[in-house]
Amino acid sequence: MELRDAAEDDLAGLVEIYNEVIATSTAIYSSTPVTLADRRDWWRARVAAGYPLLVAADATGVVGFSTFGDFRAWPGYRFTVEHSVHVRAGRRGTGVGTHLLEALFPRAAALGKHMMIAAVDAANGPSIRFHERLGFRQAGCLREVGHKFDRWLDLVFLQRRIGA
Repeated sequence: MELRDAAEDDLAGLVEIYNEVIATSTAIYSSTPVTLADRRDWWRARVAAGYPLLVAADATGVVGFSTFGDFRAWPGYRFTVEHSVHVRAGRRGTGVGTHLLEALFPRAAALGKHMMIAAVDAANGPSIRFHERLGFRQAGCLREVGHKFDRWLDLVFLQRRIGA
């Protein structure tokens, strides 16, 4: 498996992974699939902002991706980022997500970031435990702030210090 910065040719693989997550889980609080054009614009905006978009790829193509971006838009939050990591169905639980998330830490540190935030559906115990294994600690839970699959969803925030 190769871990590297995403290229435009990788975006179709990202779209496939992202749309599968949207359709089958509450990891993303959206029901609207994304298009290749959507992801191309999103990728270009990340790159323009100096933020990474990493992919894990093997002979079968893109098997996962990770990124981070601004946590909130106001200047007082400029040292805090929120990350995303998604892995292709069938490859989850094989270490791909761990490699992708761990690779973000030095990237965030190089940009002078202090804290990384994870927002995880409260019912997603495996994702919460995944983050805790990588040094994230639960910081709070917002009750019934999301809605998908005809039910209200609680959102857990976890945080991990990046820099001093």
